[in-house]
Amino acid sequence: MKRLLAFFPIDSDWRVLDVGGTVEIWALSPVRPKLVLLNTPRATETPPAGVQIVMADGLSVPFADQTFDLVFSNSVIEHVGDSAAQAQFAREIQRVGKRHWVQTPDRGFPVEPHLWTPFLHFLPVRLQRLIAPKFSVWSIVSGARPDQREYYIDHCLNTVRLLSSDDMSRLFPTSQIIRERFWGLSKSLIAAGGRG
Repeated sequence: MKRLLAFFPIDSDWRVLDVGGTVEIWALSPVRPKLVLLNTPRATETPPAGVQIVMADGLSVPFADQTFDLVFSNSVIEHVGDSAAQAQFAREIQRVGKRHWVQTPDRGFPVEPHLWTPFLHFLPVRLQRLIAPKFSVWSIVSGARPDQREYYIDHCLNTVRLLSSDDMSRLFPTSQIIRERFWGLSKSLIAAGGRG
């Protein structure tokens, strides 16, 4: 949030759409914009005062062009499906927002960010499917039940599509691509665009 606030002069009058987000991340911000959370239907949350929740799909955002001062999305674009779905997600974000801040794990980082397993995502899919159900750091640490583990691993292997810096540049051609680093390695990528 510090980096976001240093990049964009967000204030309490800004209308912000968080695509795929939750209230919790905004608790880290000292600024309280007029916040709308857009997410797929799930358990009902009661939003705090000043926060609106809209149940919808990030591939078809139910708002007019340039409705929001900022569209924010943190680690969502890699979950929306194939490259065509990711392109549609990126178009929708850029359509409804005057500015955008879209973060995603960097495919080049050596640890797969969902299953927390080194180098897994660099292997051919066939090998990932053999290894992940038998071993992942996430499975060991999470304490998930077998059915939860099976569901999550299946989601990671079949739905998650990690992006590179080149991918983000193609999806957000007028944006600055910012690298978040961990031990000098690019851990995640942020497409920040529409400054001003």
